[in-house]
Amino acid sequence: MILIKLGGSIITDKTKPLTANLAAVRKIALQLRRLEDPYMIVHGGGSFGHYWSVRYDMHTKPDRYSPKGISVVKNSMVDLNRLVLQTLFRSKVLPYCLPPTDFVSGNSPIASKVKEIPKIAHTGLVPVSYGDVMWFGKNRFYILSGDRIMGMLTRILRPRLAIFVTNVDGVYSDIKTKKIIREIGRESPTIAEVRMDVTGGMSRKIKEATEMSKCGTDVIFVNGRFPQRIAAAANGKEFEGTIFRG
Repeated sequence: MILIKLGGSIITDKTKPLTANLAAVRKIALQLRRLEDPYMIVHGGGSFGHYWSVRYDMHTKPDRYSPKGISVVKNSMVDLNRLVLQTLFRSKVLPYCLPPTDFVSGNSPIASKVKEIPKIAHTGLVPVSYGDVMWFGKNRFYILSGDRIMGMLTRILRPRLAIFVTNVDGVYSDIKTKKIIREIGRESPTIAEVRMDVTGGMSRKIKEATEMSKCGTDVIFVNGRFPQRIAAAANGKEFEGTIFRG
C-alpha cells in the first residue's frame, strides 16, 4: 500500500487561525481517486492543532501540560479531522477515521493494530489518521506529529511508497535559491537551515523520511499546490519533487 501525509500547510491556512483549506483538500481528493494502489492518509494540524499547541506551549516531549490546553488541542484536531473527512467523502473518496489512539499506546505503536490497517485499505475504504495530543502516563501528555505517525507505520507495514505532501516543491539544497535535490540516497545531504515549527517542520520531515527509507520504502516529497504530482508519483510516472530511495 501507499502512505500519504497531507501537511498542515496544505490543508489549512497557517496565516489564519482555525482556517481549513478545503478547496485544496478537494483538489487533492480528485487526484487520490486516480491511485492504483490501496492507500492511507495521515494529516497534520496546521492552523488548528499547531496554532493551539503554540499558544499553550505544548511539545513532542511528554510533560504535565495545561489540562485546558490539552483539551483545546485535542478538540481542535477532531474539528479539523471532521472537515477533512467530510470533504473527502463529498469528493467521492471513502474515508475511514483512525485516530492515533486506535493504534498507539503511550508513545509506541501497537503492531497488531497497525497490521490491520492494510486490510481496511483493501476493502476500498481509505484509513485516515492525524497528528494529535496523546496520553503518555503519569499525568503526562505529548504531541504526536503526523510525521512521526508516518515513521511508525512505515517501520511496521513496510509500504512500497510514502508521500509527504507539503507546500514546497521538494527538499532544497539551498533555501535561498530554492534548488531542489531530486534524489537522496543512503547518506542524507547537508540541508539548509529552515524555520522550525512545534513538530519539527521541514527538518523533522527530512529526518523521518531518511529513517523511513532505511526500511526499504521510497519516500517522496511533492508540492500539494500541484496535486497531480501526487498521482504521478504514486503511479510511477515522472513528477516534480524529491525522492528518498529505499
